[in-house]
Amino acid sequence: MSNVILERVYNCSAWVLKLNITLLLRLNQSELRYFIEDELNRSNRSDILREQLTDCIFVNQERPFDLPWWQKLFWSLIFAVILLVATGGNIIVMWIVLAHRRMRTVTNYFLVNLSVADLMMSLLNCAFNFIFLLNSNWPFGVVYCTINNFVAHVTVASSVFTLVVISFDRYMAIMHPLKHHMSRKRTVITLILIWSISSALAIPCLLYSTTSSRRYSHGTTRISCYLLWPDGGYLHSKTEYCYNLLFLTVTYLVPMAVMAVCYTCMGRKLWGSKSIGELTHYQKGSMKSKRKVVKMFIIVVTIFALCWLPYQGFFIFVYHYRHFTESSYVQHVYLGFYWLAMSNSMVNPIIYYWMNNRFRVYFELVICKCCCVMDRTNVRRRETQELTGFQRSEFVPCNSDRFKSTSIRWRQSTAESQMMS
Repeated sequence: MSNVILERVYNCSAWVLKLNITLLLRLNQSELRYFIEDELNRSNRSDILREQLTDCIFVNQERPFDLPWWQKLFWSLIFAVILLVATGGNIIVMWIVLAHRRMRTVTNYFLVNLSVADLMMSLLNCAFNFIFLLNSNWPFGVVYCTINNFVAHVTVASSVFTLVVISFDRYMAIMHPLKHHMSRKRTVITLILIWSISSALAIPCLLYSTTSSRRYSHGTTRISCYLLWPDGGYLHSKTEYCYNLLFLTVTYLVPMAVMAVCYTCMGRKLWGSKSIGELTHYQKGSMKSKRKVVKMFIIVVTIFALCWLPYQGFFIFVYHYRHFTESSYVQHVYLGFYWLAMSNSMVNPIIYYWMNNRFRVYFELVICKCCCVMDRTNVRRRETQELTGFQRSEFVPCNSDRFKSTSIRWRQSTAESQMMS
């Protein structure tokens, strides 16, 4: 801290707290910080005094966290990739399942729910929050500040609860196949419960979201969107810290532990157990399909855990190490963690394309329609042939290898689709 800023801190503290400045000058920087914090916490006007103190200190200061144009361009480009891929990929996943009857399985309905949450995160939260983080200014008003915070918490909770339900559904299908039965009615009820519990966890965002304006030199201002709890704002509220711990536990630690147990048991069943006697061709195919489906969801859960851990832990960390928020690189650290968390929204469609034959066929149809140069008649003919299984592919001349390979992938995915029902 420079001498000029330090002198202003002493003067503003004496003015706001109505204390003799000679008393404050006896304290060093660390002692002054604890003394001011203690005085503010003991006051019944702590929020007002804290705002007055901040305005007094920064009234002649340049607005912080104002990145140069080339850094803004870099962050804008990599976030644009997320938004484009996540929006397009999740819309395609929803279209694949909802517009094609043979894709309307119970597991695929949960994948649609996951895509809805990812799409809401991308369009209603990520785009607006990124502008706020990039410019250190919230220009969208207090109403959308509330919506933004609510959507962020609801979609994260909904995504992880959906993954838990999928893992439990797969666990029952593999470990207790005779007892496994998830009807359409149960699926709808489960989805309603997922969104209801997620909304209940996000209620504080509706109650305490607000904005505040801070003045700086040259007439510049900075508007912040944050949660103002009854006992204080960001980094000063014990209630917020407890809420972040609760949210971390309910939407990360406990679900990850449950899913780890489920997939460990399924893994031992599918890869570790040895059957008595020789398996039939159908049993071998069924086992292979089960392994492929479980492997896909293990990858989905693992990537979700890796993407969200740094962001979830950031708020717990800065509460204990508050001086970290004053560092010059904290904005880039937070943007990096936020980008990693948001990137999870675009990963799932890529995984479906990579590891599921039926999803791959439909994705290729969409890509072909958008990118390939062909007339509408050929596109419609190819779609009809592929979606009907291309039954006569073995009679096509040898120069149509591409269509034969697509047909083979389609027929091989039948058992896999049955496993995901």
